[in-house]
Amino acid sequence: MGIVELNLDLNDEQKAMREATRKFLMEVWRPASIELDKLDPESVIADGSILWDVIKKTYELGYHKMSFLEIIGGLEVDSLTGTIIAEEMGYAASGLTICLGVSSMPFTYAALAQDPEVQAMTAQYCADTEGKMIGCWPITEPDHGSDWLHWEGPQAKDPACAPQVRAILDGDEYVINGQKAAWVSNGTIATHAALFLSLDPSKGMENCGIAVIPLDLPGITRGKPLDKMGQRDLNQGEIFFDNVRIPKSMMICADPGMFNFLMTAQMAGANAGMGSVFAGTAHSAYDEALNYAKERIQGGVPIIEHQNIKLKLVDMFTSVEAARSFSRQVSVYNGTQTKAMQLPALEYSIASKIFCTEASFRVASQAIQIFGGNGLSREYVIEKIFRDARAAMIEDGVNETLALGAAGKL
Repeated sequence: MGIVELNLDLNDEQKAMREATRKFLMEVWRPASIELDKLDPESVIADGSILWDVIKKTYELGYHKMSFLEIIGGLEVDSLTGTIIAEEMGYAASGLTICLGVSSMPFTYAALAQDPEVQAMTAQYCADTEGKMIGCWPITEPDHGSDWLHWEGPQAKDPACAPQVRAILDGDEYVINGQKAAWVSNGTIATHAALFLSLDPSKGMENCGIAVIPLDLPGITRGKPLDKMGQRDLNQGEIFFDNVRIPKSMMICADPGMFNFLMTAQMAGANAGMGSVFAGTAHSAYDEALNYAKERIQGGVPIIEHQNIKLKLVDMFTSVEAARSFSRQVSVYNGTQTKAMQLPALEYSIASKIFCTEASFRVASQAIQIFGGNGLSREYVIEKIFRDARAAMIEDGVNETLALGAAGKL
């Protein structure tokens, strides 16, 4: 009843990369994630924290640059390989996976800049082997979270839906003011941001922009790291902008049509990525339950011999394989679309995110039931996996709101 690789077309290079990744993640990421989970948020990011060692080792191996073109120093990993790697990362530590995933976002947008100095940020990021350049994606605001999905549709014109962080053109510079919420992943440790903001609040979501900026500029301050239930190894926190000035060259996108295209691609990539990561987390919860059921003795036999445990495990196994299959298909399809300069299928990405995160939480919950009282103890990693999986149904868009957004595409 173990999980097998159903993609029989994987080549030797893909198999070798998966195995090397699994070994690294379970030896480095998993124990570090468990250690970080026990710390208060300030200690997670303090000097000497194991987090910095993990980030450095991850950059040394090039995992931060998997999606970038070889011509600028990236690894240019294909969509299927990238999805399998994301599964392995979600299996080991979903919080660290999100940390790494958002880290690349500013430098992805920097590659689209017309200014050579801004473009150069991407190559510098790919060349970083010490984890000195860490990105974040400040989009969520105190009064604007999942409603960023209103960038298109009937509510897009409503000024009430306009983002709070706003940039006003002043000669050759933009002046930025506003606040991003405490849910910005890497928010208090990032060196750069892919900042989503409003250019004209009177037009609601129909006139937004994307800026790539270093976060050491005058007028930028941070809040305290967020103390939360799950994914405690993932730093999150507020960012404040008070008359922050950036050159026009850092505003990567100020055109409404281009913003809609990039927003669709961004949401499709983020949601499909969440699907892949939490398909891996579901797999992890299943494996923990399966192994425990083989060892735990009740009624004189391992509990895997009990029919109710067998039924649970088969149901969990089915959910895991369905999640893995669906997320892989969506990621490969959307990757093909993007290469062809076509819009990805956002509704499929959203469906993958919803299905896989809910499958992950459900499988983790069933695993807790199999563990019984031990599942409630922090002595067992399944308790952490359960909390991490619960967070996934809210981050990157509350599942119910995402579903309503996808419904408009059907």
